Amino acid sequence: MEREKEAVCVTGGTGFVGSWLIMRLLQHGYKVRTTIRPDPEGHKDTSFLTNLPGASERLQIFNADLNDPNSFNEAIEGCVGVFHVAHTMDIRGIEPEEIVIGRCVEGTLGILKACLNSSTIKRVVLTSTLSNVMNHGTNVDVMDESIWSDIDYCRRIDPKKVTYFASKMQTEKDASEFAQKNGLDLVIVLPSLVTGPFLTPEIPLSVQLQLAMIKGNKDKYAQIVEMSMVHVDDVASAHIFLFENPDAKGRYICSSHELSIFDMSKLLSTRYPEYPVPSEEDLKDFKCHEKSAKASSKKLLDMGFKYKYSVEDMFDAAIQSCKERGLFLAKA
Repeated sequence: MEREKEAVCVTGGTGFVGSWLIMRLLQHGYKVRTTIRPDPEGHKDTSFLTNLPGASERLQIFNADLNDPNSFNEAIEGCVGVFHVAHTMDIRGIEPEEIVIGRCVEGTLGILKACLNSSTIKRVVLTSTLSNVMNHGTNVDVMDESIWSDIDYCRRIDPKKVTYFASKMQTEKDASEFAQKNGLDLVIVLPSLVTGPFLTPEIPLSVQLQLAMIKGNKDKYAQIVEMSMVHVDDVASAHIFLFENPDAKGRYICSSHELSIFDMSKLLSTRYPEYPVPSEEDLKDFKCHEKSAKASSKKLLDMGFKYKYSVEDMFDAAIQSCKERGLFLAKA
């Protein structure tokens, strides 16, 4: 472990990325404050955070809710940096789009205002998403940080997810505008599908998608016809790398691998023969675009960042995490 560093705040600490980021920050020697949603009944399990090495000495947990941006003030005060990972989601899709967008935007702007009012915050790292770049339907070979998705295109291709797309995009745009207007140092990370091992008691949604063919979730196959993926440890490392690099500015795509559903089928059936992975013949109704755009991490790599993990590493670690928790995986 490195020498003890100053305090940083991670919002959304019980989430997939947030919890892994906390673990890595503790290993880097930081004092870490994290926020979690209030749990009046006291049923929320945070032992996977409090049992992390170094947590008893250097981790503090605060209750905060994006519905009340001022609730983050205590956790942020005195920190040198904030990693804003938390994002509200309407999983069941029952709330009006404008309500979800408003809550996400106002919550994030409230956190940025608290950072601005603090005399100690040096940089904020915002976790956004690659979907803010990739969804627009234009004929581009390589997607970089200069591109923004088209929300009308998102409505056409996946109306069920449009609220998520719209809230993430509007939050990032408004956060960027606020930071620029007020002179706040804001760096934005745009991860693709985050995969690999997890600390949380339950399997994260993105890992469920990653393991759809192993878990036999046929209803998710359409979402993995063409996937951009990145290991959760690379995502956490990229956050810390960009926080610590004084030259970091603006948006950074964080995506290490592209994989089609057919490539995934071949890899999984060869590497994990004990699972009933569908064959290419089983998947014949799923079509890949002959010329699909690729997400470029050139900006991040040109800063000196290096990805550590292969696709095989991502699947090995995700499956191992499931086994350790006794989570169901279909068997042949």
